[in-house]
Amino acid sequence: MRQPQSTLSVRECMEAAKLYFIIFGVLTIAGGIVGYVKAGSVASIIAGSITGVLLLVAAFLLPEHRAIGLASALILSLLLAGQFVPKFLRTGKVMPAGIMSILSVIGIVAAIVAWVKK
Repeated sequence: MRQPQSTLSVRECMEAAKLYFIIFGVLTIAGGIVGYVKAGSVASIIAGSITGVLLLVAAFLLPEHRAIGLASALILSLLLAGQFVPKFLRTGKVMPAGIMSILSVIGIVAAIVAWVKK
């Protein structure tokens, strides 16, 4: 009898995580730029650029350097969730706190799922 196939192979799971963290990184950079343009927030552009670039670096480490790529992506997602989830719960504002909260939580889940598949 044939064994049922797994829904995602390890390679496919790593590629999906890589794609997600590339998108997350680009959106984080874009969010920092929007924060600067709309509100003149230098902190937004600095924080958005740094975390966005680090998310891109983590993504490009996958799948060849899984442990460091996933650990980096998970830590960044946790830090961003720690910043934006409480802010979203306090203010209820979708932009930027709600969007970044959702993206961060998805990042946490994606990193954990990819790690378990590893």
